[in-house]
Amino acid sequence: LVTRCTALTIDPTKLNDPEHATAAALAGLARRVVALTEEITTLDRQLAPLVRQAAPRTSALFGVGTDVAAQLLTTAGDNPDRLRSEAALAHLCGAAPIPASSGRVRRHRLHRGGDRGANHALHTIALCRLRYDQRTRAYQQRRITEGLSKQEILRCLKRYIVRDVYTALRADFAALTP
Repeated sequence: LVTRCTALTIDPTKLNDPEHATAAALAGLARRVVALTEEITTLDRQLAPLVRQAAPRTSALFGVGTDVAAQLLTTAGDNPDRLRSEAALAHLCGAAPIPASSGRVRRHRLHRGGDRGANHALHTIALCRLRYDQRTRAYQQRRITEGLSKQEILRCLKRYIVRDVYTALRADFAALTP
């Protein structure tokens, strides 16, 4: 659609006609989409080696791309000492389980606080692993047979992913420190 919209011909004398005005607006939007896509591609090419250099172990985790690793580095911040444990990182990312039990039903929910960008990064990793990692699929099937909902399974997966990410981030920060 973007390619077709950039190829639209506009007659400036007929802009009072709604059809021509719409075509002019679509052509302008398409040009902006093309320009922004090129800018994003350039910035991604510049960011990828920087992230791989700063966090090689985190970038090597299954399901972690440049954007996800950059978000996790940003969340950890300049002060990695505040990440005393994986539970602290889980709380910071909004992936710490919070009791939401009622009566005889014992269940947990995700912490709604924390860095929403980091939580989205964990969600992206979880979805990638659910789609492509056989161990994660087996885990999902096992938890479904135990009676957990997909939302609860995602919550549990995010917490397990935080353990991997915490170990990798700590190793990356230790390698950066002289």
